[in-house]
Amino acid sequence: MERLAFDTNIVIRFFKNDTVITNRLASSPTVYLPIPVIAELLFAARNSSRPEENLKIYNEFIATCNFMSITKETANQYSITRLQLKQKGRPIPENDLWIASLCLEHSLTLVTVDAHFDNIDELDVLKL
Repeated sequence: MERLAFDTNIVIRFFKNDTVITNRLASSPTVYLPIPVIAELLFAARNSSRPEENLKIYNEFIATCNFMSITKETANQYSITRLQLKQKGRPIPENDLWIASLCLEHSLTLVTVDAHFDNIDELDVLKL
């Protein structure tokens, strides 16, 4: 069974009723959300024109997902991944480093639209 972690951009597309995303979500019995994705979603809700409404919607969705917290092992994976990207001359945003590190730690496929994740060795990426 495929174990999928959703990047923030995928969750946002889900809330915009993107049929590719909604169909993929329907075929995945369990969705994992890295803690940085949850933080970005809550920020987006609070920063929106309808913060109370969006916080309610996002929190209801988050409650249906499994989440992955950052641990010492995640920090170790982060240091390996960040060094690898530095050596390649391909840095990525800080939150995305944490997201990738959590996916690597838990052997999850990351569902995203961001191409920069392709530069991370051993990270299984599903682009939608």
